[in-house]
Amino acid sequence: MTKVPELFGSKVFNDRVMRERLPGTTYKALKKTIENGEPLDISVANVVANAMKDWAVEQGCTHFTHWFQPMTGVTAEKHDSFIQPNGDGVIMEFSGKELIKGEPDASSFPSGSIRATYEARGYTTWDPTSPAFVRDGSLYIPTAFCSYTGEVLDKKTPLLRSMERLSTEAVKILHLLGKTDVKRVATTVGPEQEYFLIDKELYDQRVDLKLTGRTLFGAKAPKGQELEDHYFGAIKARVAAYMKELDEELWKLGVLAKTKHNEVAPSQHELAPIFSTSNIATDHNELTMEIMQKVAERHNLVCLLHEKPFKGVNGSGKHNNWSISTNTGENLLSPGKHPESNVQFLLFLAAVVKAVDEYQDLLRITVASAGNDHRLGANEAPPAIISMYLGDDLDALVHSIIDGNSYESHGREKMQTGVEVLADFMKDNSDRNRTSPFAFTGNKFEFRALGSSLNIACPNYMLNTMVADELSQFYDELKDAENVQEAAKEVIRKTFTAHQRIIFNGDNYSDEWVAEAEKRGLLNLKSLPEALAHFLDKKNVDLFVKHNICSEDELRARYEIDLEAYSKQLNIEALTMLDMAKKDILPAVTAYIREQVDAALAKKALSSSISAAVEEKLAEKLSEKQLRFVELTEELAQVTAEAAKVDEPLEQAFAYRNNVFAKMEELRSVGDSIEEDMSGEYWPYPSYTELLFGV
Repeated sequence: MTKVPELFGSKVFNDRVMRERLPGTTYKALKKTIENGEPLDISVANVVANAMKDWAVEQGCTHFTHWFQPMTGVTAEKHDSFIQPNGDGVIMEFSGKELIKGEPDASSFPSGSIRATYEARGYTTWDPTSPAFVRDGSLYIPTAFCSYTGEVLDKKTPLLRSMERLSTEAVKILHLLGKTDVKRVATTVGPEQEYFLIDKELYDQRVDLKLTGRTLFGAKAPKGQELEDHYFGAIKARVAAYMKELDEELWKLGVLAKTKHNEVAPSQHELAPIFSTSNIATDHNELTMEIMQKVAERHNLVCLLHEKPFKGVNGSGKHNNWSISTNTGENLLSPGKHPESNVQFLLFLAAVVKAVDEYQDLLRITVASAGNDHRLGANEAPPAIISMYLGDDLDALVHSIIDGNSYESHGREKMQTGVEVLADFMKDNSDRNRTSPFAFTGNKFEFRALGSSLNIACPNYMLNTMVADELSQFYDELKDAENVQEAAKEVIRKTFTAHQRIIFNGDNYSDEWVAEAEKRGLLNLKSLPEALAHFLDKKNVDLFVKHNICSEDELRARYEIDLEAYSKQLNIEALTMLDMAKKDILPAVTAYIREQVDAALAKKALSSSISAAVEEKLAEKLSEKQLRFVELTEELAQVTAEAAKVDEPLEQAFAYRNNVFAKMEELRSVGDSIEEDMSGEYWPYPSYTELLFGV
C-alpha cells in the first residue's frame, strides 16, 4: 500500500519535481515569475515545457490540454497529442509556445455579446502560479482565457488581477506600519464542499435529476432530517469506500483534502480542504467537484452538487473561508493575544468591515444562482441579507473604539469539563454564528452564502477587489501622517463608526432581524434578478474599472451571461416539468384512477351489500387533483412560452422568477399531493424514501 506522503502530489508538476528536473537558472527564473510576477522569457518556457512533457510521458500521458474556466460555470479542455512527424514516424515534443498559448474556439462560449458567432478565435494562456498535473492520460495545464481582441472570457483572470491588486495595496499599508520586509501578500481560501450521494440506478429513473440536477416533483419521505441523526453520524460502508478513493485521487493531484463527514440531510456529506492561495484553491475546488463525480460513477453512485436537489431537507453550500497572509508567514486577520492594541489587525479588520458594508450588493450578487435561490434564507443557509458576525469579544472591542472607551480583551478562558478523566482545554473567544453570511472565525472570515456548485473565483475576486480599494483609501489617508500609528487609530475609529450597521451578532433567521436590517438600510435581495439589478450600479462598475479587474464592457457581458444562464436554467426546469407531467405523471394517475373505478365496479357486481365507497372516494379525490394538475400544466406551458419571448435580459429573468417559477411551485404542490395518495407501484419515479435512504 502506498503511503500518503508518497501518494500526495504524485500526479503534480510541483515545486519538488521542478527542482529535480529543471536547470538551476531555469528553476530560479520560473520561481521569480510565480512568486514575484516577473515576465517569463520564451527560452525559460521552452526548457520548462520539455521537462514537463518528459515527466508527463513518464506518467503515461500522450496528450496535453489547456484547462480553463469559461463563463459556463464548469471547466473546459481541448486535448492535443505530443506527437510530431519525424520522417516515417513520430516523436513526442512540446514547445514553450504550446505551453504558453492555446487557441480554443471562443465563439461557442458565453461572451455576453462581446463576441459575434463568426468571431471565433480565442486564447488560453498558461498560469504558472497553479501547477500542472496529469489525469486520464493527459497533461493538464491551468490557464486563463480571453478573446482575440483581449476581452476576458473566464473566471480566473479577474481573480489573478484582484490578488495582485490586494497584494499591492496591502504591502503599501504594511510598509507604512514598519513591516518593510513584506514583499507580497496573498489571500488564502479553504472552501468546504457539501454534496449528496444517491444510487445511480435510482438516478437514471429521474429525468429531472439528469436534466436539471434537482427533483422537480417529490413528496417528502416519512423520515427526513428531523431526528438530527445523520449529522456527523457513522459513515455507511458504501459511502466510506467512496470517500476513501476520493481522498486518494485528490491527494495524488495535490488537493489538501482534510475533513470528511456526514452532513445534516440524509445522503448528504461534506469534504473540506486545508487552506491554499485563492488561485490554487479555486483550481483545486473545480478539480474536486469533477473528481467527486467521476469517483462516484465507479461506485455506482451519483454525486449531486445542486444547491437544492431535494425539497424539504437541507440543501448544499460551500463555505468560503477567506484570509490574508504575507510572504513572511503572518496572518493579517489574526487578532493576537491583545487585539485592542494590535493596530495592524484592527486596520485590516476595518477595511473588511467597510468593504462588506459598501459592497453588500456585490457579495449577494456573487452567490446568486437559480439553485442558490432555493437555499438562502432557509434554516440551512444564511439569509439574503448580507451582514457580518464578529463574536462577542471582538464586537465589544469595536464598540469601545467607537465610543472612545478603554477595553481589555478577556483572552481565552479554560473550559472546565467537570470530569476528572477529561482534560480541561482553552475555549475560543467567541461562539460560531451559523446563521451569519459573513462570520469572523478566529483568523479568517467564513463567507457561508456560496452555493455548492459555484466557482469560488467570483466571490473571491470581488472580496479581494473591495478590500484592495479600502486599503488604497486608507493608504491615501495615512501616507503623509507624522504619526502613522495614531493616524491609523483615527481611521479605524471613523471606519467602525460609519459602518457599524453591517455588524450583527444575533439570529439572522429571525423576523426581528429582517425588520432591523431594513431600518439599518441593508439590502434584502431575495432572488438572482433582484440582486443582478444592482450589478451595473456606478459604484460597482467604477470599482472594477479603477482597479483594472474588468472593463465596463466585460462587466456588462458578465451581467448578461448570468441573467441568460438563470433564464435558461428555469426554462429547462419548466420544460422538463411539463415533460414529466404530460408523459409520465398524468398517464400514471389515469391508470390508477381507472383501477379504483374498476375495483369499485367489481365490488358492486359481486354484491350490492359490498361497499365501494373507499375506491369511489379515492377515485373522486384523485380526479379532482388530476383536473387541477392538468390546468396548472397548461398554465405553466403558457407562462414559459411568454417568458421565452421577453427580449431584455433582466425583464426576462424577472418573468421566469415571478411567473414561471411561481407556477412551477404550484404544479409541484399538486403533483406531490397526488404522489401521497397513489400506490407506489403506479408512481413513475423513485420516491424520496428510496432516493435519500437508498445508499
